This record gives sequence, C-alpha cells and structure tokens, in this order.
Amino acid sequence: MYDYGQFTKDIHKKTGIDLSLYKEAQMKRRLTSLYEKKGFSDFKDFYKGIDSDTPLLNEFLDRMTINVTEFYRNEKRWSVLQEKIFPRLLSQNNRLKIWSAACSTGEEPYTIAMVLSNYLPLSEISIKATDLDDNAIAKAKLGVYPERSLNEVPALIKQKYFSKSGDFYNVSPQIKTRVAFKKHNLLSDSYETNHDLIVCRNVMIYFTEEAKEEIYHNFSTALRPGGVLFVGSTEQIFNPAKYGLETEDTFFYRKK
Repeated sequence: MYDYGQFTKDIHKKTGIDLSLYKEAQMKRRLTSLYEKKGFSDFKDFYKGIDSDTPLLNEFLDRMTINVTEFYRNEKRWSVLQEKIFPRLLSQNNRLKIWSAACSTGEEPYTIAMVLSNYLPLSEISIKATDLDDNAIAKAKLGVYPERSLNEVPALIKQKYFSKSGDFYNVSPQIKTRVAFKKHNLLSDSYETNHDLIVCRNVMIYFTEEAKEEIYHNFSTALRPGGVLFVGSTEQIFNPAKYGLETEDTFFYRKK
C-alpha cells in the first residue's frame, strides 16, 4: 500500500528533502490540498505527477517550504558590497575566501556569486554556504525559486543567470557550481579561519544576547585582518570594537 510514508521516502530520494522533519499532520494537510487542487486522488498519483512534471515539482517545493529570503535582499547593501567592499578586498587578494553563514535556501550565496562575477571569471569564485537545516540545504542545492524571490534581481543578472520553467526560475549551473553547501551549527560547530568575507544576515534576531556575543566573537576570529562581516539591516552592531571590528559602511564591519 502506497501511503504518505512511502511518498516521503520517494521525495527524499528525488530531491534530498526529508518531509519527515516537518510536523506530519500539518504537512499532510498542506500537500493534500495541493494534490486535490491539481486533480490527483492520492499520494501515489501525486508522486507520479511530480516525478514526470517539472513545473509541478517546483510548485510542490514552493508549497512545502516557506520562503522568507530573496535574491539581492535590501538591494542598496549589495551595491555597497559591489562598489566598495569587493574592490578593496580584491586589491589585496583575488582568491577570496567567502562564507555565507546561516544561508537558508541559498538565495544569499548565489547572490554573492552573481555580484562577484562582475569582477572575476566564475571559475575563480568559490563560496562556502552553511545552514543548520538539512531541508533548506537540499532546497538550496536544487536552485529553484518562485518569481517573488527575484523581485530585486537586476534585469541583466536575471537574464544571464536564471532560466524560467513555468512560474519558477532555475539558477544557472555555472552559478550553482560555485557554491558548496554544508551543514553547520553556529553555536556548537568550529569555525574555519582566514575568511575575506563572512555574510550572515537576518539570522541574529533569533538568538539571545549571549549567543549573539559568542557568534560575533567567533566571526571576528574567523576573519583575516581586513576581512569583512556583512550583517542584516536589523542587526547593526553598536559596539564593533568589542569584537575587534570597525565599521566600514552601514552593516559592514572590518576586522582590525
């Protein structure tokens, strides 16, 4: 008998996403309403449909995960990264070590690669992207996003690095190969050192003050002198000197 349990196994095999990590009753309800709307009678038929129909697979992925981030989020900050931060970092070293921490479903590290491609051939770009959530990482690796995630993407970049499939957009393979995703816990795992740039945005709001302090100290240690920490627009660090940092621009902090 093909049931929801078998459906979750098949989806895991196909996409890397583990539906069993979500509350079952809630997820079943959400997906049953989707498959009924699409004219399927049960999970078996629904999986067959997903397996053979890419737009349906994309719609399923969108329904299953709540997408809270987007490409080029707070676009003016990305302009500062492009026009001010990257030129300085690249004047010191053109093989940048970059970490997108707590990267969620991948929009941020892919955006970093797109911005940096204005200066370097893609073959010279390498970005490490980490998150605690296995499903977010699996979705990031797939690189499929609804149109709303691309609201702030410049037209030329959209044309160059995305292809449309139904109502969804796929990140181009040449950008996807520049980003390596892995699991990492900011509060318990070790941090690599000598980063030129660490991007961690719109995540610290979820941590206690003590946890934030610990993470900022760890980020500072993980940066090389002159390296930069780029934080979210609600996460200004009011006493950067406490962490051996100084303000380079709004929401950008340089290690002394």
